[in-house]
Amino acid sequence: MDPIALKAEFPILNQEINGHPLVYLDNAATAQKPRSVIEAVKRYYEWDNANVHRGVHTLGSRATDAYEGAREKVARFLNAASTREIVFTRGTTTGLNMVAHGYARQVLKPGDEIVITPMEHHSNLIPWQQAAKATGATLKYIPLQPDGTVSLADVESVVTENTKVVSITYVSNVLGTVNPIAKIAEIVHRKGAILVVDGAQSTPHLKVDVRALDVDFYAFSGHKMCGPTGIGALYGKAQLFERMEPMEFGGEMIDFVDLYESSWKDLPWKFEGGTPIIAGAVGLGAAIDFLESIGLEEIDRHEKKIAKYAMERLSAIEGITIYGPKEERAGLVTFNLGDVHPHDVATVLDTEGIAIRAGHHCCQPLMRWLNVSATARASFYLYNTEQDVDRLADALVKTKEFFGYEPAR
Repeated sequence: MDPIALKAEFPILNQEINGHPLVYLDNAATAQKPRSVIEAVKRYYEWDNANVHRGVHTLGSRATDAYEGAREKVARFLNAASTREIVFTRGTTTGLNMVAHGYARQVLKPGDEIVITPMEHHSNLIPWQQAAKATGATLKYIPLQPDGTVSLADVESVVTENTKVVSITYVSNVLGTVNPIAKIAEIVHRKGAILVVDGAQSTPHLKVDVRALDVDFYAFSGHKMCGPTGIGALYGKAQLFERMEPMEFGGEMIDFVDLYESSWKDLPWKFEGGTPIIAGAVGLGAAIDFLESIGLEEIDRHEKKIAKYAMERLSAIEGITIYGPKEERAGLVTFNLGDVHPHDVATVLDTEGIAIRAGHHCCQPLMRWLNVSATARASFYLYNTEQDVDRLADALVKTKEFFGYEPAR
């Protein structure tokens, strides 16, 4: 894998920001798009644009084939048992809300338990708060270890016979923690609960096999894996999807409509009311083709190498505090520079042409656990290089000088 050659496939990366070549290190927020994805969406709008599942004309047939073909690619990409287990969504947030509303609210009752962790993104926390309030269920948390990991012993003790839903991120968007999903699934199922996984930060970087992991629901977003914004997918075991109620009602998801009663289409279409995100699905399919042409295992190896190098370079800068596990982490580094606010750090880095993320990263409870209000985050992808990390480290040294940082004595 040649990240320099790959970088040439991404038109947006060939530009200068504030007089410097762009170094894009905000991939956990969204990844950039290769030409093949941009061209696939462009071609769809230029040649195949029509509504799906309805028209009998040629454009309608081609659009339907493209849309359902993308679903087949997602099913293969995740190793789902069939396309019936793949529902297109607007992204991870929508998928997790669908499970919390359409499944959890149907099965939960007072005395039942929902279990999550303090490292969850707000999109995998707030829906469960709301589900608990609506049903009378109890929301519980698996505690974090000092390095930001989860202990399987804690999973065993927190998940009880009263637990009905456990929802956890595969990869933390702040800590870089990679949770042992398959081992957690074994515990969760032994206790009689289902496992929901937030795959926003794992799907672009790791080879995901939902059947090997034995997850019950798995949600992800296309825009973090070189696809368009506004498209994602929710995987669910067919028997669980059958029990779920749709969240949206109207055209496209119906089988028969009478004046007072209606029935729904079969899976997965009963969850896809209205005109779907057709061009987004086409772009997502093209993104999957692009990633598979490189190999997810190769992408994972490259990112871990870059993250390790970044840990070494940033750790050598006096005043930098790095959060999360030292080993076995995903391709991101979250840090603070002394008492300099992360927004100020990000602003100075931007003057050097370096894009990072600063803030609470939609993880306010985790920020409180870290005892900070915000952090800076550099996140890497397949087109990042060690030279990008060098630029980041050099710019952080300049940032220290700019703010006159002096270490505490």
